[in-house]
Amino acid sequence: MSVPPPAGPPPAPRPLLKVCGATRSEEAAAVGARADLVGLWYGVEGGAHDLPDAAVPELADAVRAGGRAEPVLVTFLHDADRLARVARAARVRWLQLHAYQPPGAVAALRTALPDATLVKAVHVLDGRCVERPFLGAYARAGTDLFLVDAATPGGGVGSTGHRLPPGALEPLLPALGLPFLLAGGLTEADAARGPALGAHPGFRGVDVDSAARGDDGLLSAHRVAALDRAWTGPDRGAGSPLGIRVGAGPGTARSGTAGSRGPAPVRTAHPAWAPGPTGTPRRHPTTLRGNPT
Repeated sequence: MSVPPPAGPPPAPRPLLKVCGATRSEEAAAVGARADLVGLWYGVEGGAHDLPDAAVPELADAVRAGGRAEPVLVTFLHDADRLARVARAARVRWLQLHAYQPPGAVAALRTALPDATLVKAVHVLDGRCVERPFLGAYARAGTDLFLVDAATPGGGVGSTGHRLPPGALEPLLPALGLPFLLAGGLTEADAARGPALGAHPGFRGVDVDSAARGDDGLLSAHRVAALDRAWTGPDRGAGSPLGIRVGAGPGTARSGTAGSRGPAPVRTAHPAWAPGPTGTPRRHPTTLRGNPT
């Protein structure tokens, strides 16, 4: 009797496609059928696609109506109680902290929303990750995934279209310690990097904004479908959500199914100063604690 060959390693999960900045219900529903995650900006002061409290539940419902995607609350805020209130009202289970919130802000949000999936953006400036000394602290605070993005030379973060410098990502990957999404001005053409990225066990997908928009500035179902085919493989269409396994501790994505880029290219403070919860200047996380580890 022949012996079956030993089973190989399980196939790598399909990368997630996240697009960001929906402001209309019809827009959210259309792209929600072609992406895995759709970002809704909240608390992005001055952002072109920032939403008032009352609009978040409507947009979140529209995303889910697309049949595939989960809504993601993308924010510059530090206030865990306020974010938890809005997330519960909209039944949003993914939250992305996209500014320079310190690890303590992540911990407070994890306490307020123990079953949420928390994504923390980290920013590459001048070829280095400015939050690198705090990656371990963010993980211990309850972060599930990092999102690696590029900051502009002037300190702008989120949807700037600014690309990660060549060679900046590879040295950072061993330090992340958690699964990650990749942002930074990505397009369909960048999908040629997919196989190399997919070889890294922590790679979970991409976050695209500018390349997901049509000539009218709105998220385009046609453009998102093209990104989906380029980055995630054969056409999955609507109604086939890609899941991230619900976990039981930091470092594992929790609630819901499964990842544009986050908030608008709003000029906040220079990275050496991030706005505090009341709008007062707050030192960048690398100067907030004496011992980042």
